[in-house]
Amino acid sequence: MSEAAPRRIWLCADDYGISPGVNRAIRELIAERRLNATSVMMVGPAIDREEVQALQAVAEAADCAIGLHATLTAPFSPLTMHYHPLHGGIFLPLGRKLRGSLLRRHDRAIIATELTAQLEAFADRFGRMPDYVDGHQHVQLFPQVRDAFVGVVKALAPHAWVRQCGRVQPLAQRLGAPKALLLDTLSGPFRKRAAHAGLTTNPGFAGAYDFSRETDFAALMASFFDGLPDGGLLMCHPGFVDDLLISLDPFTDQREREHEFLASDRFPALLAAHNVTLLRRSDAAAAPSPTEN
Repeated sequence: MSEAAPRRIWLCADDYGISPGVNRAIRELIAERRLNATSVMMVGPAIDREEVQALQAVAEAADCAIGLHATLTAPFSPLTMHYHPLHGGIFLPLGRKLRGSLLRRHDRAIIATELTAQLEAFADRFGRMPDYVDGHQHVQLFPQVRDAFVGVVKALAPHAWVRQCGRVQPLAQRLGAPKALLLDTLSGPFRKRAAHAGLTTNPGFAGAYDFSRETDFAALMASFFDGLPDGGLLMCHPGFVDDLLISLDPFTDQREREHEFLASDRFPALLAAHNVTLLRRSDAAAAPSPTEN
């Protein structure tokens, strides 16, 4: 009896461009073929041409996908002059952005203009459109934002796939994780809009957890594989802590714990134990299937 074919997944490191320490950690893992995708923040403070060239070189050698990490929340600033609402010249904090989106208080045209600028900035720095597009703090899923997001990607990068954050586990398992359950709820309408626009989405998602608590990342990784389908996406945030990161993001030490595990011999052993392998950008079958449910 033959063995089952391995599940092929995307293991995506978010936040390239937030700080030199995060960038370096991500590049090291790509070079070691422990990651096969990374999402780039074009509004980040560490995304100059040198950082872009370093990423391009290692990603090309490892056949790794590079995406745009669309960013619309604090403490980052927009690329466009007339973006609003702002708070002290920067995007609104996550909670206020989500609340305003749920109450339909934002302007989709203003959001679309900013997302267009971020996509164009990516194309200018990398010489091409991204392989995929997702959102920092999952803003692409928010009401109003999702309409602008889908429209801009369809117009400028129609061959890119877009990240949805819905899981495939039974409801009883999902109810114990409030953050992930919220992402499930927001992802349903997002998937429908993406499918209607002809955009491809990942068929499964994992990686959300409470970043404010010290956790056993190895155990979390094992749980993330549970139910993740072929073509699914697992989000991660490896990095080295530096002063710039500390000034921008409360998620610091956990990034180093993630990096430590992904760089260790325990990670490939875990992949083998779960019969999981990482996709490659050039794989003709790498693109996930569209989802509409």
